[in-house]
Amino acid sequence: MRYLPEFLDRHAQEQVLRDLREAVAVAPLFTPVMPRTGKPFSVRMTNLGPLGWVSDKAGYRYQASHPELSTPWPAIPVSVLAVWNRVSNYAHPPEACLVNFYGGDAKMGLHQDRDEEDFEAPVVSISLGDTALFRVGGATRGGKTRSLKLASGDVLILEGASRLAFHGIDRVIGGSSTLLKDGGRINLTLRRVTNP
Repeated sequence: MRYLPEFLDRHAQEQVLRDLREAVAVAPLFTPVMPRTGKPFSVRMTNLGPLGWVSDKAGYRYQASHPELSTPWPAIPVSVLAVWNRVSNYAHPPEACLVNFYGGDAKMGLHQDRDEEDFEAPVVSISLGDTALFRVGGATRGGKTRSLKLASGDVLILEGASRLAFHGIDRVIGGSSTLLKDGGRINLTLRRVTNP
């Protein structure tokens, strides 16, 4: 796991945010639900790129269209692709950029990113807005975990042995950033889905 604090300066963060606003106008945030139970997530999400990650009663999967609009996802902005190109150490472009918006009470339970075909490709995470308390463990559930604060502009890369590490967000620290006018946190997760 590589942690790159303050990788994006304020100007770069504002550019990514402008690009995200344009994309969300085309592919609005939606509230996914858990497979089988239908319990709603506490985060809202959307996707950018050829494929988008979705969750509903049928399960977890990648698909090429927005689940509510049936329209293609917008392209991953150049400002976001630039981060992948600088940090991924991977020869192929990402196919999915999951956008999670965390309001004040939102969190994400410990989980693995394992719906992709190629685990040689890293998972690259970009944080914007309020600081989040990130928890990461090992490749098996129930093991020892450690916590890390992810602030606006921080980048985290899960690769190698950490690629299948269980990870999640325990809470968001409200008022810790001025990037988002109404507070909250945006996390962008870039992934390669298919084998190149």
